[in-house]
Amino acid sequence: MPAGAGVPAGPAELLATWEAGLAQPAWGRSLLLHRAARPGAGTDELLSMPVGEREADLYALRRALFGERMQVRVECASCGEAMEFELDATALGARASRSAAGGPLRVEEGEWVVEFRLPTVADLAAAGGAPDPAHARRALLARCTVSAERGGRAVAPERLGELLPPHVERRLAEAAGEADPVADVTLDVACPECGEATPAELDITSYLWAELDNWARDLLLDVHLLATAYGWSEPEILALSPLRRRYYLELCADA
Repeated sequence: MPAGAGVPAGPAELLATWEAGLAQPAWGRSLLLHRAARPGAGTDELLSMPVGEREADLYALRRALFGERMQVRVECASCGEAMEFELDATALGARASRSAAGGPLRVEEGEWVVEFRLPTVADLAAAGGAPDPAHARRALLARCTVSAERGGRAVAPERLGELLPPHVERRLAEAAGEADPVADVTLDVACPECGEATPAELDITSYLWAELDNWARDLLLDVHLLATAYGWSEPEILALSPLRRRYYLELCADA
């Protein structure tokens, strides 16, 4: 796992993470999964991390829990053809964030000079509470801007959302993407039927949560079957290795 990441929790702890996340929004589940990846880290530390660093941790957690190969399914935006392909969690996680390399990023474009820092997990959570995408974009821009000038005159970060030209905003997004490449993983998938490319954005939080949800429900079914057959408690069943648990389930099926 990336530097600072810990050993994944056992089945009882992972079940507790899953249970706690059932009623949480996406950002709350991200925080729970990140805490599972870094069990020794406090909430403030996790929230202050650049987004790409969190994503790298989640890819590492996914690899530790479910392996390297990730099955992804998308539909072609042109013809609707279903496309399935594999991704490598190790390769995606290895696109390590370079955010720790220095201070604020600087973009000079025409009369504009903007210095900004990479968004943190807390920034995204705050922007996620905005009423619509436009307000979320403005909130994120205001939070992450260190300083801004237009023609040599200072501009308040809160006003950038209405004053900053689209081409300058695109340059800021490009600079952030180059500095923190794990924060946004978008792939262009060529359709084997029509040949058109479809952009596919991989949200590791949603992907990993879906896998954890399937795993937890399967495990609870195992607990139910073994408790019914042998009278064991949940902690006793969870203490069994997956191989021994499967063997006992096969014995129950053969009985």
